[in-house]
Amino acid sequence: MKTTDAKSFPRKRESTEARGARDFQSRVKKLALIGCGKLGEGLLSGMLGSQLVPVHRVEVTVAHQPRADYLAEKYGVKAHTNNRQAVAGADLVLVSLKPQQVKGFLHDVKKALRKDAVIISAAASVTTTLIERELGHPAHVVRAMPNTPCLIRQGMTALAAGNHATPEDVALAREIFGSMGRTVVVDEKHMDAVTGLSASGPAYVYLIIESLAEGGVKLGLPRELSTELSAQTLLGASALVLQTGEHPAKLKDMVTTPAGCTIDGLLELEEGGLRVTLIKAVVRAAQRAKQLVESQNT
Repeated sequence: MKTTDAKSFPRKRESTEARGARDFQSRVKKLALIGCGKLGEGLLSGMLGSQLVPVHRVEVTVAHQPRADYLAEKYGVKAHTNNRQAVAGADLVLVSLKPQQVKGFLHDVKKALRKDAVIISAAASVTTTLIERELGHPAHVVRAMPNTPCLIRQGMTALAAGNHATPEDVALAREIFGSMGRTVVVDEKHMDAVTGLSASGPAYVYLIIESLAEGGVKLGLPRELSTELSAQTLLGASALVLQTGEHPAKLKDMVTTPAGCTIDGLLELEEGGLRVTLIKAVVRAAQRAKQLVESQNT
């Protein structure tokens, strides 16, 4: 009987996730997560859940000790209220603070911060230039604009590299936010538009879901059932766009049969100005984001 050498069996390929985690861990020996509120906890949960970074390498800070105690007990990380202690020796600093808190944080920690540390900021409306200026040295800064579905790992995050960030720095950011959904890399000049579209977008979608559900209620459906039908319809339609890569207009035409029901509904939407109203909503939110950026830089 012919025997088979064990070496002749094909080696099991390392998964993309495992390879990414290994590369991440080879570079990041200590990660400081500053501001572990709702978004910060979502980031923490995503990183630990995907085994991107070991628990013992993560240190998080919050404003109040009871919150720190909760995080330490739930996730097993080191948690406290001292930002300078957290960033000391950290290879990677993930900032999840309110915009108005960022300048004070940077002023407080810049002497304790390693000059070669990578700083990933998820603080809305805070530019990489502002962070570089406040730190006073060529810092490795990546700006992130996530949205709330990151909390259930279905998020959309746009990333922009600062003046001194390397491709490896951006790759670290993609690993972190990729554990919570999709990521794209854009020029920072597009971040206001991203804010108006994908960051604010979930609120527009919730309004659409609510409105569709109200239509079902108007026709006699129970509210809970109507909401489920509405939400799953948007979820499935969105997934079809992403998975097929087809233009939304083409997918819309697939549903719209001649002299059918859908075309009557579409005519009502066009007459009501839904298309123009949504475009205006994105533009208005982006304009507001630009105003907030300008106010932060003064």
